[in-house]
Amino acid sequence: MMLAVIRVRGTVNIKPDIKYTMELLRLGRPNHCVVIPDSPNNVGMLRKVKDYVTWGEVDEETLEELIRTRGRLEGDLPMTDDHIKKNTSFKTVKDLSKAMVDGKTKVAEVPKMKRVFRLNPPRRGGYEGIKRAFKVGGALGYRGEDINDLIRRMV
Repeated sequence: MMLAVIRVRGTVNIKPDIKYTMELLRLGRPNHCVVIPDSPNNVGMLRKVKDYVTWGEVDEETLEELIRTRGRLEGDLPMTDDHIKKNTSFKTVKDLSKAMVDGKTKVAEVPKMKRVFRLNPPRRGGYEGIKRAFKVGGALGYRGEDINDLIRRMV
């Protein structure tokens, strides 16, 4: 299972340990997204930065759309099926996204692919509120499968 993590808030008045954890997650700016494995270490880091990010389980279709539209190679080149076919054991982006969701590969194992997806702010209503948790009507913290809707609004 893979988790999609999106940074919602900026860096003003952020504590140094939270800032360091954001750097470890490669979340430098708001609306940046990373896809990480669902491991105890990663979940611990997410709990530490829960007041600045939102995350949930990403599905195969959303991950494929994210890689196709926002996936970039070194030199800011778009991600293509040709690059996947030449440099990995997968034939298409769809095969890669299925393997990632199943936990067979990671973004880091694709040569020259950037690990951060730069997204637009959410369309149709924006964030629900960047100072409240998702459970009480805001945008922060764990949101489960609802992360897929947010990513589709931001791609």
